[in-house]
Amino acid sequence: MVDNPHDTWHHERGLKDGEIMIQAKDVSFEYFRRDAEGNVVEVKRALDGINLRVKPGSFVAVLGANGSGKSTFAKHLNALLTPAEGVIYVDGKDTSDPGQELAVRKTAGMVFQNPDNQIIAGIVQEDVGFGPENIGVPTEEIWKRVENSLKSVGMYAYRESSPNHLSGGQKQRVAIAGIMAMKPKCIILDEPTAMLDPQGRRSVLQTAHQLNKEEQITVILITHYMEEVVNADYVYVMGDGQVRLEGTPRQIFAEPAELERWRLGVPEITKIAFGLHSAGVPVPMDVLDAEELAQWLLEYRKGR
Repeated sequence: MVDNPHDTWHHERGLKDGEIMIQAKDVSFEYFRRDAEGNVVEVKRALDGINLRVKPGSFVAVLGANGSGKSTFAKHLNALLTPAEGVIYVDGKDTSDPGQELAVRKTAGMVFQNPDNQIIAGIVQEDVGFGPENIGVPTEEIWKRVENSLKSVGMYAYRESSPNHLSGGQKQRVAIAGIMAMKPKCIILDEPTAMLDPQGRRSVLQTAHQLNKEEQITVILITHYMEEVVNADYVYVMGDGQVRLEGTPRQIFAEPAELERWRLGVPEITKIAFGLHSAGVPVPMDVLDAEELAQWLLEYRKGR
C-alpha cells in the first residue's frame, strides 16, 4: 500500500475540488434504537470519519463485509441519509442541503440490491420511463431515453415484456436502465449482484463496466465480493464504519491478511499465489486472475 493512497489518488492526477464527482469529508452517522416509549436505548455508530474522493468517469468499488457500513454510506450518496457529522458533496452539491436534494438525486442514481423493490410498472419500457416522467422530461424525449437506455443494457428486445417474466439479472439491468434514463452523471450500485446467480452477476457487472467505459458514467460499486473489484480503478475497503484500506485492486489484493482481518473472503487465486509464494515460487502477490497467474507461471518456467 502507498504511504498516503488517498492523497496520491487525488493529487497525482492533478484533481481540483471542481473535478471531483463525490467527496466525503469526515462523515459520521449513527443509528438509534428506541424502546416502546420512544426512549433511546442503543446508539450504533455506523460510519465513523469517512473520507474519500471519486473522480468523474471512474469506476470505484467500496468493499466491505456485512455490518461494515458500506450500504449505509451508499445511501448517503444520493441523500437518502445525511451525515450526523461531516459533509458529502455530489458534483459540488451538499447532500445535507434540502434545497439540493432533487439535484443530488438527478446527479447520482441508486440501484438497490433487490430489483423487485425498484421496478414498479407492469411493462419494461413503462418502468424505465417512470423516472424521467417524474422529473418532468417531455414525452417525446422520454421515449428516446427509454430506447437508448434499454439498448445500452441489452434489454431493448424485452421492452414490451412484463418484468415478472425476467430473470433476476435481467430485472437488475432494467433497474439500471431506469436510472440511466434519468441521465445521471453517477450510478451507485448497492450490492446489485447479491441476489443473483453467477450468470446474472457477470451480466450486471459487464453492463456496469460498459456504461462506465462507453458512456463515461461514474460508477460506484458497493460489494462484499472480492472478485467484483478486480477491474475497478480504485477500491476502498470498509470495516466497522471506517475506511481501513484503499488503493488499486493490485494493492488491495496484495494485503490478504488485512482483508481477512476485516472479514473479507480472499479470492481463490490470491490464496493460490500466496501458497506458491510460501513454497518458494516467487509469484507476485498482487495477481488479479487465473489467466494472469498462468501467464506468469509459463514465463517463469521458460526462464528457469
